[in-house]
Amino acid sequence: MQDSRIEHDFLGDKAIPKDAYYGVQTARAIENFNISGIPISTAPMLIQAFGYVKKAAALANKDLKVLPADVADSITEACNALINGELYEQFPVDMFQGGAGTSVNMNANEVIANKALELRGLPKGQYETIHPNNHVNCSQSTNDAYPTAFRIALYNKIGDVLKAMQVMKTSFHKKGVEFADVLKMGRTQLQDAVPMTLGQEFTAFAVTIGEDIARLSEARALITEINLGATAIGTGINAPDGYAELATCYLAELTGIPVKLSPNLIEATWDTGAYVQISGVLKRIAIKISKICNDLRLLSSGPRAGFNEINLPALQPGSSIMPGKVNPVIPEVVNQIAFHIMGSDVTIGIASEAGQLQLNVMEPVIAFHLFFSMNILERGFYTLKEKCVEGITANRDVCKNFVMNSIGIITALNPIIGYENASSIAREALETGASVYNLVLERQLLTKERLDEIFSPENIINPKTM
Repeated sequence: MQDSRIEHDFLGDKAIPKDAYYGVQTARAIENFNISGIPISTAPMLIQAFGYVKKAAALANKDLKVLPADVADSITEACNALINGELYEQFPVDMFQGGAGTSVNMNANEVIANKALELRGLPKGQYETIHPNNHVNCSQSTNDAYPTAFRIALYNKIGDVLKAMQVMKTSFHKKGVEFADVLKMGRTQLQDAVPMTLGQEFTAFAVTIGEDIARLSEARALITEINLGATAIGTGINAPDGYAELATCYLAELTGIPVKLSPNLIEATWDTGAYVQISGVLKRIAIKISKICNDLRLLSSGPRAGFNEINLPALQPGSSIMPGKVNPVIPEVVNQIAFHIMGSDVTIGIASEAGQLQLNVMEPVIAFHLFFSMNILERGFYTLKEKCVEGITANRDVCKNFVMNSIGIITALNPIIGYENASSIAREALETGASVYNLVLERQLLTKERLDEIFSPENIINPKTM
């Protein structure tokens, strides 16, 4: 007991580790929610966001004379510790929890209160001076503090994901430029279609990521509307007049995020539609990057019995029994990231639908899945870029031979040699296995120089009747 202090709530007394900054309600949550083994400390942006929210609240309460100036000043100084990345290990509560985030909010209140006491040279737990509820949580409820912090953290995390996506887009674009002169066969339904360049294929990858950057940026704007000052259900009970507007202004100033107060705080307190929208965009991104990874795996398949049009960097042996085998491990892991995000979208949709009346108590599981999904997506983009895309090389001769041996190139010749000639050559090529290129030369329909001009990368990129 010498290493403990005694704190109490309306359920009774409880021993707390003497050096812990958290208090009795956090200790109860640790006992109650031994679920995932993943604590709040693994979401540092959420903890930092609570620092901003509690600081904005303290500043507003000080201006409105709801808190004594010296108490508010101590709280804001303690909040700076969270904002600056300190004390994150003091947030041990599991990400999965009941109570609509009350345990996280109280964890923040207790840590800030005890840090404020420490800054005054007072012992932890001396709450008659600075109290987690009476002072740190003044004019607030979990039901407005938690969603507001969640949105601040989400806004910042989405910013990190957007940076990773931009890096990925740039990497694919560079490969598109590098491969601009590599002639290859396009395919539809896994069958030969018409010629294109490998550069066009990789440039298209860059374009699709750029489209998703725009969609995620649009979804990000939805979470700038907050309900700070709504308190319990949106009526603003226990908050002084003007608090919601003032606290929101302070929060915008502190974070640099263009947050604005919702015009209807009752609706804003239970609405989780923005999270559903963000999750849907993340699913869209996951589906499209997974499709790209499927293409990379297929294009690099072989090397002797597959497409073998590109080479992915060899990172590790691919088999415990087959010597010399190398697997496309980076596209494979990104595929798995995408599968998780698609599944998380289902969970988030169900959790959003499960809201009842004036509150959605399922926000903690929404927070877990959004943060986890964005963490692995961000890392996945950087990993794909650094360990795969940057090192991709083209097998130029393989690509060109596929084109010259394909029936599909007859489509490009159709306007020049006529449909009847094109059909006849296509039929003979299918029956004999001869190449379209050689058959055109044998029938003297075009010269070799003319054929090479038609199938030059310049004309493939900008096809026209010649």
